[in-house]
Amino acid sequence: MDHDSLAMLEDTLRKTMLAATGAELDAALVELGWIEMVSEMPEQAVPLVFRLLGETGSQASILNDLVLRTGGRELDSTPPLPYAGNAWVVWDSAPTAEHTALGGLPLRWVEEGEAIRLAEARRAVSWWLVGSSRAMLALARRHALDRQQFGRPIAGFQAVRHRLAESLVAIEGAEATLGLPGVDNPDLTALLAKAAAGKAALTTAKHCQQVLAGIGFTAEHDLHHHVKRVLVLDGLLGSAKELTKKAGAGLRARGSAPRLANL
Repeated sequence: MDHDSLAMLEDTLRKTMLAATGAELDAALVELGWIEMVSEMPEQAVPLVFRLLGETGSQASILNDLVLRTGGRELDSTPPLPYAGNAWVVWDSAPTAEHTALGGLPLRWVEEGEAIRLAEARRAVSWWLVGSSRAMLALARRHALDRQQFGRPIAGFQAVRHRLAESLVAIEGAEATLGLPGVDNPDLTALLAKAAAGKAALTTAKHCQQVLAGIGFTAEHDLHHHVKRVLVLDGLLGSAKELTKKAGAGLRARGSAPRLANL
Protein backbone atom coordinates (compact mmCIF):
# COMPACT_ATOMS: atom_id res chain seq x y z
CA MET A 1 0.00 0.00 0.00
CA ASP A 2 1.45 3.37 -1.01
CA HIS A 3 1.84 6.35 1.31
CA ASP A 4 -1.28 8.21 0.19
CA SER A 5 -3.48 5.12 0.48
CA LEU A 6 -2.08 4.37 3.93
CA ALA A 7 -2.75 7.95 5.05
CA MET A 8 -6.33 7.71 3.79
CA LEU A 9 -6.79 4.41 5.62
CA GLU A 10 -5.42 5.91 8.83
CA ASP A 11 -7.81 8.84 8.59
CA THR A 12 -10.77 6.52 8.03
CA LEU A 13 -9.78 4.26 10.92
CA ARG A 14 -9.27 7.20 13.28
CA LYS A 15 -12.70 8.63 12.49
CA THR A 16 -14.27 5.19 12.92
CA MET A 17 -12.61 4.63 16.30
CA LEU A 18 -13.62 8.07 17.54
CA ALA A 19 -17.23 7.28 16.66
CA ALA A 20 -17.48 3.70 17.93
CA THR A 21 -16.03 1.29 20.47
CA GLY A 22 -16.51 -2.27 21.67
CA ALA A 23 -18.80 -4.54 19.66
CA GLU A 24 -19.83 -1.64 17.41
CA LEU A 25 -16.20 -1.01 16.51
CA ASP A 26 -15.62 -4.73 15.95
CA ALA A 27 -18.36 -4.71 13.33
CA ALA A 28 -17.07 -1.50 11.74
CA LEU A 29 -13.53 -2.88 11.46
CA VAL A 30 -14.78 -6.05 9.81
CA GLU A 31 -16.66 -3.91 7.32
CA LEU A 32 -13.50 -1.91 6.64
CA GLY A 33 -11.63 -5.12 5.86
CA TRP A 34 -9.71 -5.82 9.08
CA ILE A 35 -9.56 -9.58 8.43
CA GLU A 36 -8.19 -9.03 4.92
CA MET A 37 -5.71 -6.42 6.16
CA VAL A 38 -4.26 -8.62 8.88
CA SER A 39 -3.98 -11.51 6.41
CA GLU A 40 -2.51 -9.62 3.46
CA MET A 41 -0.55 -6.73 5.02
CA PRO A 42 0.03 -7.47 8.73
CA GLU A 43 3.28 -5.47 8.87
CA GLN A 44 1.30 -2.31 8.11
CA ALA A 45 -2.14 -3.13 9.48
CA VAL A 46 -1.23 -4.30 12.98
CA PRO A 47 0.92 -1.29 14.00
CA LEU A 48 -1.56 1.15 12.46
CA VAL A 49 -4.76 -0.26 13.92
CA PHE A 50 -3.45 -0.98 17.41
CA ARG A 51 -1.64 2.37 17.66
CA LEU A 52 -4.87 4.13 16.75
CA LEU A 53 -6.76 2.18 19.41
CA GLY A 54 -4.36 3.71 21.91
CA GLU A 55 -4.48 7.22 20.52
CA THR A 56 -8.28 7.33 20.33
CA GLY A 57 -8.95 5.53 23.61
CA SER A 58 -11.28 3.09 21.88
CA GLN A 59 -11.27 -0.69 22.21
CA ALA A 60 -12.10 -3.74 20.11
CA SER A 61 -11.65 -7.49 20.42
CA ILE A 62 -9.31 -7.74 17.42
CA LEU A 63 -6.51 -9.07 19.62
CA ASN A 64 -8.49 -12.32 19.68
CA ASP A 65 -8.39 -12.42 15.88
CA LEU A 66 -4.63 -11.97 15.86
CA VAL A 67 -4.01 -14.69 18.45
CA LEU A 68 -6.30 -17.16 16.68
CA ARG A 69 -4.88 -16.37 13.23
CA THR A 70 -1.24 -16.81 14.26
CA GLY A 71 -2.18 -20.03 16.03
CA GLY A 72 -3.84 -21.38 12.90
CA ARG A 73 -7.26 -21.55 14.54
CA GLU A 74 -10.69 -20.52 13.33
CA LEU A 75 -11.75 -16.95 14.14
CA ASP A 76 -14.82 -18.03 16.09
CA SER A 77 -13.58 -18.58 19.63
CA THR A 78 -12.28 -16.59 22.59
CA PRO A 79 -8.79 -17.76 23.58
CA PRO A 80 -7.58 -17.32 27.17
CA LEU A 81 -4.75 -14.79 27.31
CA PRO A 82 -1.90 -14.84 29.85
CA TYR A 83 -1.83 -12.01 32.34
CA ALA A 84 0.72 -10.77 34.85
CA GLY A 85 1.09 -12.83 38.01
CA ASN A 86 0.50 -16.17 36.25
CA ALA A 87 -3.15 -15.28 35.74
CA TRP A 88 -5.40 -15.73 32.70
CA VAL A 89 -8.11 -13.57 31.18
CA VAL A 90 -10.49 -13.79 28.24
CA TRP A 91 -11.66 -10.91 26.10
CA ASP A 92 -15.44 -11.20 25.89
CA SER A 93 -16.99 -10.01 22.65
CA ALA A 94 -20.34 -9.53 24.40
CA PRO A 95 -19.41 -8.66 28.00
CA THR A 96 -21.69 -7.91 30.89
CA ALA A 97 -21.21 -4.82 33.03
CA GLU A 98 -19.30 -6.74 35.70
CA HIS A 99 -16.57 -7.60 33.20
CA THR A 100 -15.59 -4.03 32.35
CA ALA A 101 -13.59 -3.29 35.49
CA LEU A 102 -10.15 -3.80 33.95
CA GLY A 103 -9.29 -0.43 32.47
CA GLY A 104 -12.60 -0.22 30.65
CA LEU A 105 -11.77 -3.38 28.72
CA PRO A 106 -14.19 -6.34 28.59
CA LEU A 107 -11.80 -8.75 30.29
CA ARG A 108 -12.71 -11.38 32.84
CA TRP A 109 -10.55 -13.71 34.85
CA VAL A 110 -10.45 -17.42 34.08
CA GLU A 111 -8.76 -20.17 36.04
CA GLU A 112 -6.42 -21.46 33.36
CA GLY A 113 -5.43 -21.35 29.72
CA GLU A 114 -3.22 -23.15 27.25
CA ALA A 115 0.09 -22.29 25.65
CA ILE A 116 -0.34 -19.97 22.67
CA ARG A 117 1.98 -18.16 20.29
CA LEU A 118 2.53 -14.70 21.77
CA ALA A 119 5.07 -12.87 19.59
CA GLU A 120 2.60 -11.20 17.20
CA ALA A 121 0.09 -10.45 19.97
CA ARG A 122 2.78 -8.88 22.15
CA ARG A 123 3.87 -6.61 19.32
CA ALA A 124 0.24 -5.60 18.76
CA VAL A 125 -0.33 -4.74 22.42
CA SER A 126 2.98 -2.87 22.38
CA TRP A 127 1.67 -0.62 19.61
CA TRP A 128 -1.52 -0.12 21.62
CA LEU A 129 0.58 0.99 24.59
CA VAL A 130 2.61 3.33 22.39
CA GLY A 131 -0.58 4.91 21.06
CA SER A 132 -1.96 5.38 24.57
CA SER A 133 1.35 6.89 25.67
CA ARG A 134 1.27 9.42 22.84
CA ALA A 135 -2.32 10.31 23.74
CA MET A 136 -1.32 10.98 27.36
CA LEU A 137 1.68 13.03 26.28
CA ALA A 138 -0.49 15.13 23.94
CA LEU A 139 -2.92 15.86 26.78
CA ALA A 140 -0.12 16.87 29.15
CA ARG A 141 1.58 19.02 26.51
CA ARG A 142 -1.64 20.88 25.74
CA HIS A 143 -2.24 21.48 29.45
CA ALA A 144 1.32 22.73 29.93
CA LEU A 145 0.90 25.22 27.09
CA ASP A 146 -2.50 26.45 28.29
CA ARG A 147 -1.99 26.52 32.08
CA GLN A 148 -0.66 29.85 33.34
CA GLN A 149 1.34 30.17 36.55
CA PHE A 150 3.34 33.19 37.71
CA GLY A 151 2.32 34.98 34.55
CA ARG A 152 3.52 32.43 32.00
CA PRO A 153 2.66 28.94 30.72
CA ILE A 154 3.94 26.14 32.94
CA ALA A 155 5.52 24.65 29.79
CA GLY A 156 8.30 27.16 30.37
CA PHE A 157 9.30 25.62 33.70
CA GLN A 158 12.24 23.23 33.59
CA ALA A 159 10.66 20.58 35.83
CA VAL A 160 7.63 20.32 33.54
CA ARG A 161 9.74 20.27 30.40
CA HIS A 162 11.93 17.49 31.81
CA ARG A 163 8.92 15.29 32.58
CA LEU A 164 7.52 15.72 29.09
CA ALA A 165 10.93 15.14 27.52
CA GLU A 166 11.51 11.96 29.52
CA SER A 167 8.12 10.69 28.43
CA LEU A 168 8.90 11.36 24.78
CA VAL A 169 12.29 9.63 25.03
CA ALA A 170 10.63 6.57 26.58
CA ILE A 171 7.99 6.44 23.84
CA GLU A 172 10.51 6.86 21.04
CA GLY A 173 12.65 4.14 22.61
CA ALA A 174 9.70 1.76 22.67
CA GLU A 175 8.96 2.49 19.01
CA ALA A 176 12.61 1.88 18.14
CA THR A 177 12.42 -1.50 19.88
CA LEU A 178 9.31 -2.32 17.87
CA GLY A 179 11.29 -1.52 14.75
CA LEU A 180 13.86 -4.23 15.42
CA PRO A 181 13.85 -6.97 12.77
CA GLY A 182 12.37 -10.10 14.29
CA VAL A 183 13.44 -12.63 11.69
CA ASP A 184 16.13 -14.42 13.71
CA ASN A 185 14.71 -13.94 17.21
CA PRO A 186 10.98 -13.13 16.85
CA ASP A 187 9.99 -14.22 20.34
CA LEU A 188 12.80 -12.30 22.05
CA THR A 189 12.30 -9.10 20.05
CA ALA A 190 8.54 -9.20 20.70
CA LEU A 191 9.15 -9.80 24.41
CA LEU A 192 11.57 -6.88 24.61
CA ALA A 193 9.21 -4.64 22.64
CA LYS A 194 6.34 -5.41 25.02
CA ALA A 195 8.58 -4.74 28.03
CA ALA A 196 9.80 -1.44 26.55
CA ALA A 197 6.30 -0.32 25.58
CA GLY A 198 4.91 -1.19 29.01
CA LYS A 199 7.72 0.67 30.76
CA ALA A 200 7.27 3.68 28.47
CA ALA A 201 3.53 3.77 29.12
CA LEU A 202 3.97 3.61 32.90
CA THR A 203 6.66 6.31 32.77
CA THR A 204 4.47 8.53 30.60
CA ALA A 205 1.44 8.00 32.84
CA LYS A 206 3.44 9.01 35.91
CA HIS A 207 4.95 12.13 34.36
CA CYS A 208 1.76 13.28 32.65
CA GLN A 209 -0.19 12.87 35.87
CA GLN A 210 2.34 15.12 37.58
CA VAL A 211 2.08 17.75 34.85
CA LEU A 212 -1.72 17.73 34.87
CA ALA A 213 -1.84 17.63 38.68
CA GLY A 214 -5.31 17.50 40.24
CA ILE A 215 -7.29 17.85 37.04
CA GLY A 216 -5.75 14.64 35.74
CA PHE A 217 -7.53 12.68 38.48
CA THR A 218 -10.98 14.00 37.64
CA ALA A 219 -13.62 12.10 35.70
CA GLU A 220 -14.07 15.14 33.45
CA HIS A 221 -10.53 14.84 32.06
CA ASP A 222 -9.51 12.15 29.57
CA LEU A 223 -6.17 11.33 31.18
CA HIS A 224 -7.52 8.88 33.74
CA HIS A 225 -9.05 6.74 30.97
CA HIS A 226 -5.64 6.30 29.36
CA VAL A 227 -3.86 5.73 32.68
CA LYS A 228 -6.25 2.95 33.67
CA ARG A 229 -5.99 1.47 30.19
CA VAL A 230 -2.18 1.26 30.18
CA LEU A 231 -2.10 -0.23 33.67
CA VAL A 232 -4.18 -3.12 32.32
CA LEU A 233 -2.42 -3.41 28.97
CA ASP A 234 0.95 -3.54 30.69
CA GLY A 235 -0.14 -6.71 32.48
CA LEU A 236 -1.73 -8.31 29.43
CA LEU A 237 0.60 -10.95 27.92
CA GLY A 238 3.16 -10.20 30.62
CA SER A 239 4.10 -7.01 32.45
CA ALA A 240 7.20 -4.95 31.74
CA LYS A 241 8.72 -6.06 35.03
CA GLU A 242 8.06 -9.76 34.44
CA LEU A 243 9.20 -9.74 30.82
CA THR A 244 12.42 -7.91 31.65
CA LYS A 245 13.23 -10.57 34.25
CA LYS A 246 12.31 -13.32 31.80
CA ALA A 247 14.56 -11.88 29.09
CA GLY A 248 17.44 -11.54 31.55
CA ALA A 249 17.04 -15.10 32.80
CA GLY A 250 17.01 -16.42 29.25
CA LEU A 251 20.15 -14.54 28.28
CA ARG A 252 21.92 -15.64 31.44
CA ALA A 253 21.04 -19.26 30.74
CA ARG A 254 22.21 -18.89 27.15
CA GLY A 255 25.47 -17.30 28.19
CA SER A 256 25.43 -14.68 25.43
CA ALA A 257 23.23 -12.01 23.91
CA PRO A 258 22.16 -12.26 20.26
CA ARG A 259 22.70 -9.30 17.95
CA LEU A 260 19.25 -7.80 17.45
CA ALA A 261 20.27 -4.71 15.49
CA ASN A 262 23.27 -3.43 13.57
CA LEU A 263 24.28 -0.19 15.24
